[in-house]
Amino acid sequence: MKKLTIGYYGNGKSTNRYHIPLLMRRQDKIKVKTIYARKIRDDWAKWEGVRYTEDVYELLGDPEIDVVVITTPPHVHYQIAKQVIEAGKNVVLEKPFVHNVRNAETLFAMARENGVMLQCYQNRRFDSDFLTTQKVIESGRLGDLAEVEMHYDYYRPEVPEGVNGYSKKDSYVYNHACHTVDQVLSYFGTPDECSFDVRQLLGPGRMNDYFDLDFYYKEGTDKYDVMPGGLKVSVKSSYFRVKERPSFVVYGRRGMFVKAGKDRQEADLKKFYLPDHDDFGLDLPEHYGTLTYYDDQGHYHEETVETVCGDNGRYYDYLYETIINGAPPLVTEEQTMTQMQILEQATKNLK
Repeated sequence: MKKLTIGYYGNGKSTNRYHIPLLMRRQDKIKVKTIYARKIRDDWAKWEGVRYTEDVYELLGDPEIDVVVITTPPHVHYQIAKQVIEAGKNVVLEKPFVHNVRNAETLFAMARENGVMLQCYQNRRFDSDFLTTQKVIESGRLGDLAEVEMHYDYYRPEVPEGVNGYSKKDSYVYNHACHTVDQVLSYFGTPDECSFDVRQLLGPGRMNDYFDLDFYYKEGTDKYDVMPGGLKVSVKSSYFRVKERPSFVVYGRRGMFVKAGKDRQEADLKKFYLPDHDDFGLDLPEHYGTLTYYDDQGHYHEETVETVCGDNGRYYDYLYETIINGAPPLVTEEQTMTQMQILEQATKNLK
């Protein structure tokens, strides 16, 4: 089996906590060869067999490296992506992708001109709560869909309270909605209409710390049907939620599904409880969702739904198939551009 050889541009938290650990179970087909940073420090333990360098040309000039994954802070994504594309390397760019539509268009145009792949890193498509919700929807037990609520809450008031000005690059929408908006686009598709309630709870001129994004769909797909009046999918988040709202709530003509807790992969990774453990990221029974519905005979049911196993590393399985076997990219240019347009529109009135 030919291996996919990867180089990382950046040696911080993203590379060491949210990328490389996901490859521990994939070493038969994926090799991390090189990690570049301007200054290699001892903040993170070095991975065995990986070359660390402060010479960017050891990364970009290596013909064995199939793809460069950029994990630097978002404000330099655009400049670094241009550099890597011009070097003729395939690129995976962490989210938030860039901070305006124009720069995203430029990068995709450059990638086409240079004959390389450019793709956004959307690993949250493989979160367990999201996968479980899809399974419930596709079971048909909810009937025609009316509404889906997606929440991603925190109680971290010190974050917005510690910021005394507004900037798009530090906004909650760009740095957090980039996860959940992609989940909406990847499963439900491009919405027919959108509306946005994006706030600065501490007042004008302060950090954006709240958003409520609503997406409207007139028709269903081969995976689900929608109510005659259409489907509304809402993405909501705040830094001021002492008690988190459920991760997913789905309402249909015949029932509802509630998945209270978030996917647990990130929580495990933060504790350095890595994917080499068999129970990495797994829900316990008390974390399972609840499905409540009426069947065709009008009988009431309330059932516990075992959580589907999440695995953010599946992004890399698709990346392997794209680069090594020529499969279409998991995250398309159209999806990334649609998300960029949504995020830009949602923040246009903030200052």
